[in-house]
Amino acid sequence: MHISFITSHFPFHDSKSVGGIGTSIKNLSDELVSLGHTITVFVHEQDTDEKRTEDGINIVKIKNIKFKGLSWFFTRKKIQKVILEEHKTSTIDIIETPDWEGITSFINLPFPVVIRLNGSDTYFCHLDNRKVKWINKFHEKRAIKKANAYLSVSQYTANLTNTLFGLNKKFTIIPNGINTDVFKKNQQITVGKEDKPAEKSILYFGGIIRKKGLLEIPHYFNIVNKVMPDVQLILIGRDMEDKITGNPSTFNMMKSIFSNEANPKVTFLGSVPYQEIKAHIENAAICVFPSYAEALPVSWIEAMALEKALVASNIGWANEIIINNENGFLVNPQNHDLFADRILKLLENELLCLEIGKKARNRVVDKFDSRRVANQNVEFYKRILSQNIKQ
Repeated sequence: MHISFITSHFPFHDSKSVGGIGTSIKNLSDELVSLGHTITVFVHEQDTDEKRTEDGINIVKIKNIKFKGLSWFFTRKKIQKVILEEHKTSTIDIIETPDWEGITSFINLPFPVVIRLNGSDTYFCHLDNRKVKWINKFHEKRAIKKANAYLSVSQYTANLTNTLFGLNKKFTIIPNGINTDVFKKNQQITVGKEDKPAEKSILYFGGIIRKKGLLEIPHYFNIVNKVMPDVQLILIGRDMEDKITGNPSTFNMMKSIFSNEANPKVTFLGSVPYQEIKAHIENAAICVFPSYAEALPVSWIEAMALEKALVASNIGWANEIIINNENGFLVNPQNHDLFADRILKLLENELLCLEIGKKARNRVVDKFDSRRVANQNVEFYKRILSQNIKQ
C-alpha cells in the first residue's frame, strides 16, 4: 500500500524539537516502511516547499499561503493540490490526518481519508477550561464529518470528542506506539545485583505550558526539596505563552513558585533535539507528568519503555496507559501533598523504583510496541480499502 499522512510537524533529521503527533507518525511510518509499504508524509506550516527522503519515508514540505482573512482556505487548497500531484506520480491508496484544527475540512481527495484523534483544539480547550475559537471548532467538526474512517489513540479521547461535537462516530482504538528496541535501557550501574538510576533527579519533558501541569510541579518539588535537598529537577521542552494570563513565559511563572531553597536545584534545558531525549530519560531517577490535557502521550510511553517509574496525572486517558500502583502512580495533579509523597516514595526506595520501572516497560512492550501498533494499522487500512470507500 501507499499510505500517506498529513501533519504540521515531523521529526526531520535536523529538527530541534517536535510534538507528540509528529513523533507518533514517524514511529508508525518507520514500521510501515519495514513492512514493505510506501509512505509519504505531507508536512504543512513549513518555511519552504521541498521534497526529501529520510529513512525510506517520502517527505513533502509545504509552505502555508498567507492571505489576510483567507489563509486557511488557500493553504488547504494548496495542500490538496500538492497531494493530488503526488497521487498522479505514485498512486496513494489512503491518507491519514490528525483532528487538530481540521486541516482536511476543505480538502477533497479521490481516496479514503482517515481521521485519527490525537486531541483537537476543541478537546484541549475543554480539558484546559478555555474557550475554543469558533473557526477551529468549525473546521474540526467538518473534517471529522467528511472523513471516511475513524481512529482514536484512546477510548477516552473518542468518547469526549463525540460528546463535544455532538457526534456518534465509531472510532477504532489504536494507541500510539514506540520502537521498544530503540527505547530500551542500555546503561546499567550495578549495586549488588540490582540496577541503579544514574542520579537522584526528577525529569519532566514536554511542552512548558499550563495544560501539561507545569504550574503544579514547583509545589511538588518544594515539598520534595525539604525532605531530600540533594534531589535535582530537570525540565526539558519549549517554553510557551500562558494562554490564561498572557504571560509570554510559563517557566518564569514557575520560577516565582519555587522556594528559595528549591530554586537552585532546578535546571531548565529548553528545547532539546529529539535524538538526545533518550539519554536524558536514562539519566533521571523518575519522571513526572502532571498533565491536565492529553490524548495518549508518547512521552509517557517513552519513559516507561526505558524502565522509568512515573508519577502522572490520573485524568481520563491515564488509566489506558498506567495501572495505578502497579507500573506507575496516578495522582490528581492538584493534590500537591499526595503527588510529592509518591515522588518521595520512589526516590527513597530504589528497589521499588526499579520494580515499577521494569513493570512499566513490560506494559509498553505488550501494548504500545510500534510493530504491534503498525500491524493493527495495516489491518485497519486494508479493511477500509476493502470496503471500496470513496469520497
